[in-house]
Amino acid sequence: MDKPTATRRSLLQLAGWLGVSLAVSDWEVLAAALQHESGSTSEVGLSLLESGELADLEALTAQIIPTDATPGAREAGVAHFIDRALASFMAPLATQFVAGLRGLRSEVRGRYPEAGSFINLSSSQQIEYLASIEHSAFFASLRLLTVLGMFSNPSYGGNHDEVGWRLLGFQNDHAYSPPFGHYDREYPGFHVSDGAVP
Repeated sequence: MDKPTATRRSLLQLAGWLGVSLAVSDWEVLAAALQHESGSTSEVGLSLLESGELADLEALTAQIIPTDATPGAREAGVAHFIDRALASFMAPLATQFVAGLRGLRSEVRGRYPEAGSFINLSSSQQIEYLASIEHSAFFASLRLLTVLGMFSNPSYGGNHDEVGWRLLGFQNDHAYSPPFGHYDREYPGFHVSDGAVP
């Protein structure tokens, strides 16, 4: 019974590490994102995309990390993370990403005129379309931002209710109890006491 979840967890871990290591083309932008002041992406009104663009973006991210027996990108609020990130600490990526998203929407309208937008396509049509662009620069950026929104610290606006962390089995515990090893004996908060490692 637990095997599918474990398999998905392994896939998500691999996707997270590979996505970050292979798809980042501008390390300075990523470094700026990691150093960005925590919590600023939750400011009211911080948005870049129009409602139709945001709806299509949510459908796109939901195909990359779908909802099944466990939460996916939709539940983690990944589309809102991307929108807010591009409007703030990932602003250097915004012009290219938004142009790519608008190009995608235009192409979808031309290819599927009866649907009119990506969100209105059937799931099989969405997958078919994404397979046709999976080697594009836009899809690489979309995949990376989806992974970041799914697994980054919730203070950045994604990973709602820590659903991404729970998929990975990650616990956000930063408190540890002594004794520690010799490597942190000089740490000012550490006091040698009975039973502690000398």
